Amino acid sequence: MKNHEILAEEIQERDEEALKYLKDIKWYRITEPKGFKLEFHFNTNPFFKNEVLSKTYHMIDEDEPILEKAIGTEIEWYPGKSLTQKVLKKKPKKGSKNTKPITKIENCESFFNFFSPPQVPDDDEEIDEDTAEQLQNQMEQDYDIGSTIRDKIIPHAVSWFTGEAAQDEDFDGIM
Repeated sequence: MKNHEILAEEIQERDEEALKYLKDIKWYRITEPKGFKLEFHFNTNPFFKNEVLSKTYHMIDEDEPILEKAIGTEIEWYPGKSLTQKVLKKKPKKGSKNTKPITKIENCESFFNFFSPPQVPDDDEEIDEDTAEQLQNQMEQDYDIGSTIRDKIIPHAVSWFTGEAAQDEDFDGIM
């Protein structure tokens, strides 16, 4: 997956060890509601309990793909193993009565954020234009990643793994 331009941007160095346990990716067309489902099958690993992580895309119209929503698997991380968050420890300020370090958990970039897609607010909720545009961009990017995995990675997995497909794609742009 790291050999594909779009996916390489999503995979962080810290994700690579967990992705070594990925054994297969499958996709299924779904009819009610229309869309597709991606399944990532993992061997037993030290990062999370799930054997399968899935992402389902519900489309408004399958012929002209308009994404209604995406639903991802909640990853059951082992304690201290989450790749989507990092723990920051700060020393207390000088003169503070508290001598213990302050622990703060911060979200971080990770391929595994793919399984926590952007959430579309209920119709009742009012959102401003900037927020709506940002959400639209996030959803488009999320769909691009999902459809790239479905249409390019899965059918040519061996070629992507060997790097051959990346070379072929470079030549397609030249012609």
